[in-house]
Amino acid sequence: MSLNDVRRVLQQIQGRKFSRIFFVSCGGSQALMMPSKFFVDSVSTTLFPQHYNSNEFIYTNPKSLGTESIVILCSQEGATPETVKAAVFAKEKGATVITIAMVDGSPLQKSGGELFVKYGHYETADAIDTSYGTMYLLSSGIVDNQENTNHLEKMGESLIRIQPVIQYAKQAFFARVSDYAKRFKDAKVIYSLSSGSNYSQSYVLCNCYLMEMQWINAIPIHAGEFFHGPFEIIEKDSPVILFMGMDSCRALEERAVSFCKKYTDNLFVIDASEFDVSGIDTEYVGYMTTLILNNVSRLFCKKLSIEREHSLDIRRYMHIVEY
Repeated sequence: MSLNDVRRVLQQIQGRKFSRIFFVSCGGSQALMMPSKFFVDSVSTTLFPQHYNSNEFIYTNPKSLGTESIVILCSQEGATPETVKAAVFAKEKGATVITIAMVDGSPLQKSGGELFVKYGHYETADAIDTSYGTMYLLSSGIVDNQENTNHLEKMGESLIRIQPVIQYAKQAFFARVSDYAKRFKDAKVIYSLSSGSNYSQSYVLCNCYLMEMQWINAIPIHAGEFFHGPFEIIEKDSPVILFMGMDSCRALEERAVSFCKKYTDNLFVIDASEFDVSGIDTEYVGYMTTLILNNVSRLFCKKLSIEREHSLDIRRYMHIVEY
């Protein structure tokens, strides 16, 4: 269970004081760190969180990176070269480095050292043991260490309680994702809107699932930025997938929904507020509903791949050619 590994890591860094926390990764691993960055922004008074692509982290060479920094790096298989190099770079700068991956003994784990947490497979693990859950646990525990708060226990409890809600949400949305998969299967471009912790879902949907795995042009648009240019592209038949969570930025998503309902007939809204989350501490509901959106989105992509007869495993470049 990743919670035990998280507690072990937190015990090892107990007493160290940090002014910066860096979330560093690539692709889908970068996306799954966004909600934790949002969490730290929302609750911490002493930690300044920063979010970087692994290569950008190295080339930017942040001047604030040093002995008062903690750097968390993620790679699913622990083999992303840029992230491995970023871990080495952070250690050379004197930062405390924590790595997470789905496997033991990876290059990332070896480059990061003893502060490592293994998480479960995204298809089979419960929420608390997924990469999202592991990141939430680490982030809340680091804040606890810094500020003598009690986020870790509450976060862990919330992750356990959200699991049956996720299962119910997938069942409840099954017919809708099947319908929209049929409607969107021939789309030349798909737009996705969201904000706050949920922007991670638009990012991973468009960059990883639609462009990488389905070769569909896809654009993740921040719901707040939507009205500062991008909304001009929306037409009656524009396919839009809009994620609605329950964090402090929900109002931005509600505004986008109101507009899209008027100007496109191809709006697919995935709204976490449809489900009973009354058993979850209200302080953590917004962070938890991101996991509902993630699971429904992944279900949609599976259905879309079947409709298009295009496996999610097909690649033309990734791990095939030199790049």
